[in-house]
Amino acid sequence: MRFAFVPRAVADAVRLMTDLTDVRAVVAEAVQRRRCSIAHLAKELAAGPSWGSGLFRTALAEVAEGVRSAIEADLRDLIRWARLPTPLYNPRLLVGDEFLAVPDCWWPESGVAGEADSRAWHLSPRDWEQTLARHARMSSYGIIVLHISAQRIRSQRREVADEIRRALAVGRKLPQIRAISANQGPDLAVGRRS
Repeated sequence: MRFAFVPRAVADAVRLMTDLTDVRAVVAEAVQRRRCSIAHLAKELAAGPSWGSGLFRTALAEVAEGVRSAIEADLRDLIRWARLPTPLYNPRLLVGDEFLAVPDCWWPESGVAGEADSRAWHLSPRDWEQTLARHARMSSYGIIVLHISAQRIRSQRREVADEIRRALAVGRKLPQIRAISANQGPDLAVGRRS
């Protein structure tokens, strides 16, 4: 019986792909589902052939920043395109030592959280309830929570960028909330998926 460890299987699969969205999905899924770590994928990227590794390298850099899905990567691209301040991606927000939430994007200087919502991850009643509860928890501490659909990220870039810009302008520092980077510590190597 022949098999490959997950990092090798991911690397082999994405080297044959020609669409960055597909590569993002495979790389983020492997990390998100804790099948392998970012470090293992980076080691496989370094050890493997350079042919076909450009999209893999791009997707891995995004995941290393904290991006955990293709739609979050699309939101990251929009934020860069609009020249908005760079947020933290998928940080753990804490109030004291109590866990609050893991938003897809977090601008600590403005108290703004961005959620890249996709039907694939919010369609079931249970997932929808969890999304609403997370929104309510963050809002109860004064966080401005922006829910942005995949469709709007892709087709209404300017409008979404303007909404984020306005929220950042009216937001405020929330000193009681502390953020821990998505990639800090071994147990925090991955955040939840949107």
